[in-house]
Amino acid sequence: MKTKLAAQDSLPFPRKTSGSTPGRTMQESVYKPSPAERHLPEDAPNILIILVDDAGPGLPSTFGGEVTTRSLDRIVDEGIAYNRFHTTAMCSPTRASLLSGRNHHRVGNGQIAELANDWDGYSGHIPRSSALAAEVLRHYGYSTAAWGKWHNTPAEETTVAGPFDSWPTGLGFEYFYGFLAGEASQYEPNLVRNTTVVLPPRTPEEGYHLSEDLADDAIDWLQKHRAMQPDKPFYMYWASGAIHGPHHVMKEWADRYKGKFDDGWDAYRERVFKRAKEKGWIPENAQLTPRHPTMAAWDSIPEHQRPFQRRLMEVAAGYAEHVDVQIGRLLDEIDRLGYADNTLVFYIWGDNGSSAEGQNGTISELLAQNGIPTEVDQHIAALEEIGGLDALGSPKTDNQYHAAWAWAGSTPYKGTKLLASHFGGTRNPMAVRWPAKIKPDPAPRTQFHHCNDLVPTIYEVVGITPPRVVNGIPQDPIDGTSFAYSFNDPAAEGRLRTQYFEIMGSRSIYHDGWMASAFGPRTPWLPGLPPGIHEWTPDHDTWELYNLAEDWTQANDLAEEHPEKLAQLKEIFLVEATRNQVLPVGGGLWVVALHPEMRIAPPYKEWTFSGHMTRMPEFCAPALGNKPNIVTIDADIPADANGVLYKLGSNSGGLTCFVEDGILCYEYNLFIIQRTKIRATETLPTGKVRIEVETAYAEPRPAGPLTVTLKVNGDVWAQGTVPVSAPLLFTANDCLDIGIALGSPVSLDYYDKAPFRFNGSIEQVHVKYV
Repeated sequence: MKTKLAAQDSLPFPRKTSGSTPGRTMQESVYKPSPAERHLPEDAPNILIILVDDAGPGLPSTFGGEVTTRSLDRIVDEGIAYNRFHTTAMCSPTRASLLSGRNHHRVGNGQIAELANDWDGYSGHIPRSSALAAEVLRHYGYSTAAWGKWHNTPAEETTVAGPFDSWPTGLGFEYFYGFLAGEASQYEPNLVRNTTVVLPPRTPEEGYHLSEDLADDAIDWLQKHRAMQPDKPFYMYWASGAIHGPHHVMKEWADRYKGKFDDGWDAYRERVFKRAKEKGWIPENAQLTPRHPTMAAWDSIPEHQRPFQRRLMEVAAGYAEHVDVQIGRLLDEIDRLGYADNTLVFYIWGDNGSSAEGQNGTISELLAQNGIPTEVDQHIAALEEIGGLDALGSPKTDNQYHAAWAWAGSTPYKGTKLLASHFGGTRNPMAVRWPAKIKPDPAPRTQFHHCNDLVPTIYEVVGITPPRVVNGIPQDPIDGTSFAYSFNDPAAEGRLRTQYFEIMGSRSIYHDGWMASAFGPRTPWLPGLPPGIHEWTPDHDTWELYNLAEDWTQANDLAEEHPEKLAQLKEIFLVEATRNQVLPVGGGLWVVALHPEMRIAPPYKEWTFSGHMTRMPEFCAPALGNKPNIVTIDADIPADANGVLYKLGSNSGGLTCFVEDGILCYEYNLFIIQRTKIRATETLPTGKVRIEVETAYAEPRPAGPLTVTLKVNGDVWAQGTVPVSAPLLFTANDCLDIGIALGSPVSLDYYDKAPFRFNGSIEQVHVKYV
């Protein structure tokens, strides 16, 4: 596509030297500055990568689904699309691979950042030996910026104290606005601009939504870029929080889909499968794969639960359309500013397949991650207390649809997100537009490619040879294969010969048109840990074999017919796994399934906070909800005392201590399903007061009941029992706040008064594990 630039083995480039000749005096000197250096060709393209979250190929109307995606239509109509593009089946791994051009284990991202462990392939740290494309392009002269979900910073490094070298601005992006965690409330996210925590510019009541904010900010950045650096090309990475849980969107967007999914997920799959063929997105001989025997049929859903299940999908569909509309606004601005012709746009629909982590349908999606069993009727009953079905999608819930809707959203394939064995977890549509160099073509590109191929494609079209050294550190080889050869040649023979996939023991290997797959030990849509997980070994897994040249959807297992081919592919998988730091196979299960006590947590057992400390990410904060502890608050109490003393978590799950009309209150919000409220019976004394909140296990076991005691100046003022505790954590993105409830309010008692700043003064808060 592009004549290669002169190879630069080491970045950064050497500093430009002066062209002037100094003499003893200025009169004897020659002033002749060297010409400005340019390391890029004059026609170097702008680059925009758009990545939607947790979105399967059976959702967008562009490819036969029933979610309206006009912006995706637009990129396909004005460019080309790939129907055999693949991701890793999980968030952090895909992003690390996509941005670095390496396999995800090679860059320490064998699982999400929050579940990192000591194995090299699972460390959660992208090594400096695998520089991101942003770092390379920045040195060559690109302006680099990123928005939205990051999810590639080690969880323990996400506080305002840093370190910041694994934040986006430490890895090559000159500007970042978004969130560092794996998910966020779309109404009350914990946001970062560069390395500073910032509050959303508006409240939910004022119409705030994260997807809109990310589009607004990117548009603002583009306008400033054009005004201040019009001669520099840009590299933009825009990664939405949608449509990852929680599924948050305003009611009017969900209402667009009212009644459209009334016949359930099985019928949805059949409709989408038929349309995908009619559109030519999948071949005529493709087969619709059957529902997994452990996944519920729509006909098995009790009639009284169906409105709940339907509404969850309506909300998800509105959420997905809404983010596509925001992407359209960003594309409009690129066109308006005159950038469209020479901007290479990659629109990737999903960093993995649709997510089954909502399991049976939920109003608080982290219930599943905490392994707390619930019944659908409990969710429906709790929902009735906060507004019924209309509350779904609102700030009062963290809802996510039934896993079978995720399966339907991954039509026509088997599986969902977290399954690296099957295309329902890994096959995501990608559309590409570059008017200057790519002729629009409705024929789908069928070459087999992977998210690690994006970086070498960008390097090829710009003309960059991957550097051998970046910032003094020798570089790992690029694992990906450029697909630029296919831009204007839909029939070109695919150049990617071999690609492995592995997430938490679910794995597969692609080689020369064949794929061997092992489902792995976990079924994403089933609650709890699988039986026998502590004894599981990959040696006992059953492998399947598929000839992808004849079997588009992995419908026909040929393992028994071709045992020699299966043996060959299993050997290739082992070679690739060894070469890419995958071993031990299933290493991503170490924390989540085998050793939850080793999850990332602060190394401290005691903290002293000022009375105005806010926005400490929950992963880095004291575990007040599941470790025995004492919180001691030294405060000056006014006569009309009101406000939050502290809160950890959010409305979807958390705990809080607050004062209401002089009464000391405590609430443990177990993911909306169960709220334990403890209140004193008399008003607090005024003046200097010491308040203690003691938490102890009534039964010392994961999710065991807690005894919570409230003391004032050493005397017991109230006591109660929390029947079930959260064994892992309450939220992925909310925080510990003192003296105020920023983000999402934990308690409905002060929901309408949030942020409910304490009207006295807090001298300090001391926390100690006991």
